[in-house]
Amino acid sequence: MSGNLIIVSAPSGAGKTTLVAEVLCRDAQVKPSISFTSRQPRPGEEQGVHYHFVSRAEFQAMIADGDFLEWAEVHGNLYGTSRRYVEQLRAAGFDVILAIDVQGAAQTRRLFPDAIGVFILPPSWQVLRERLDTRGANSAADLQLRLRNALDETAQCRNFDYVVINDELTTATDELAAIILAERCRLQRRSAVAEQILQTFNKPAELPTR
Repeated sequence: MSGNLIIVSAPSGAGKTTLVAEVLCRDAQVKPSISFTSRQPRPGEEQGVHYHFVSRAEFQAMIADGDFLEWAEVHGNLYGTSRRYVEQLRAAGFDVILAIDVQGAAQTRRLFPDAIGVFILPPSWQVLRERLDTRGANSAADLQLRLRNALDETAQCRNFDYVVINDELTTATDELAAIILAERCRLQRRSAVAEQILQTFNKPAELPTR
């Protein structure tokens, strides 16, 4: 059985990257898909760890070659997910988690209707603004762009299967981890294993026949 595909989306500043990192530390069966991006690394970000950083021209060449499962332009930068890498991980039985924007989520779910969508909401607009201010990596113009985009992005939560409110990190991480575990235990995913187990209950030798 191939692994699940979990899509995690949120407006900038809601904390999806942190939540995904926390879940990855807890569950070795979940693997991340490291996105490609045309933007410059932020302080502390590493090539091949946080993103695959490429030039805009390189990214556009990858689009032309059909390398991406999904891609989108967000806040003036290009982001995309390698289709081959995701398919390889799922075929190996791992659940793959994608931390992507709502545009990429929509593209991915059209290709993979069985993907599980989780939307991360901040507890309020004011908290989201404070988090973006605290981040300190955004210019005033970039901050305003992210806030404007957040108005449209948060409305998209209605198109997802689950909503996690990222008010307290541990609680939100517990909820995201629980969603992933519950989806792994669905009957339709475990029906073959369940049938094998049920076969062992067919007239056990230690019970007398009537």
